[in-house]
Amino acid sequence: MKIKIILLVILVLISFSKGSFSNELKLENKINKNLRCLICQGQSIYDSQSDFAESMKLVVKQKIKAGMSEEDIYSFFKIQYGEWILYDPQFNIKNFALWLLPIVIFLAGGIIIIVKFGVLKKR
Repeated sequence: MKIKIILLVILVLISFSKGSFSNELKLENKINKNLRCLICQGQSIYDSQSDFAESMKLVVKQKIKAGMSEEDIYSFFKIQYGEWILYDPQFNIKNFALWLLPIVIFLAGGIIIIVKFGVLKKR
């Protein structure tokens, strides 16, 4: 009877440890995919094999093990390297123009085409 209880406790502990390990790995991969490698510049640190990317992966792993949240880790890297380090930057007042500029250019181009070619001229 005691052996069954011990085996049950061990099984429960193993299942909990696998779940948390899996969640940590998913979070680590998500963060690594959103951080830009400064050496490769076109790749995330998840895809890059450069020494810089490998060291950043270790830092991410250490930060997760220390209990930092995803946003805390992003903030740490933004302080160190600037917002450019993120592939998916946050929408804020600093980069509002960058988000809005393509829409403005598209609308201005449409207006120019309409005026230039007289699409709306009276018949």
